[in-house]
Order: sequence, then C-alpha cells, then structure tokens
Amino acid sequence: MGKVKLLVADDSPTHLKLASEPFMAEGYEVVTAVDGEEALEKARSERPAVIVLDVVMPKINGFQVCRRIKRSPDLKDIKVVLLSSKTQESDIFWGRKQGADAYVTKPFTEAQLLDAVAGVL
Repeated sequence: MGKVKLLVADDSPTHLKLASEPFMAEGYEVVTAVDGEEALEKARSERPAVIVLDVVMPKINGFQVCRRIKRSPDLKDIKVVLLSSKTQESDIFWGRKQGADAYVTKPFTEAQLLDAVAGVL
C-alpha cells in the first residue's frame, strides 16, 4: 500500500500550512485546495482517502462540499473531516448531518488533527 493521500482545503494560507504540515511529517501524501470549488475538483481528480475541509471558505462552503461529496456515488467513500472555528453544538450537529465523518474545531492541536484522520481511516 502506498502513502495515504489527503486533501487539505482552507482559504487561509496560515491554516492551510498548519493543517498540512503534521500530515506531511507523518508521511501522508498531501494535496491542497484554497476554496470549496477547488476542493471538489481535486476530490474528483486526486481521489484522496480523506479530505480535511475548512467550513468557512469562498465559492462553496465546507458544509456544501461535504454534502456534495457524500451524495456523489463515485466520491461518497472519501472520508471528510470538517475543520472549523464554528464551535457551537449546532455547528457540529449540522456538520455531521452533511455527512462529515469527524469534526475538529479551531484552534486545534496537531494531535487532534492526526487523531481525527486516523480515526476515520
């Protein structure tokens, strides 16, 4: 089995780096996207095992991207970890309702992020 491929999508360059680096250090193959539209395109072209997806992004938000992935017959098996500064119980509930396999709130630790992805694989 080769490296596990991960897609990290976040519109903030800082958060994109913070969310990508722990996975690269652990040997994951990391692909990135800077908005919801690009995340959907890369989900189709790259076929990652997991997508770490920011919720608040331009063009298409993370909830919408998650819902589209989970409703797509050819993408529905991709695991989705939502990553968000939206920390209310209602936000987490809504994320799960969209099909998210896990929900991590910002600020996060590297361990929380790595554990969330390991937990859905």
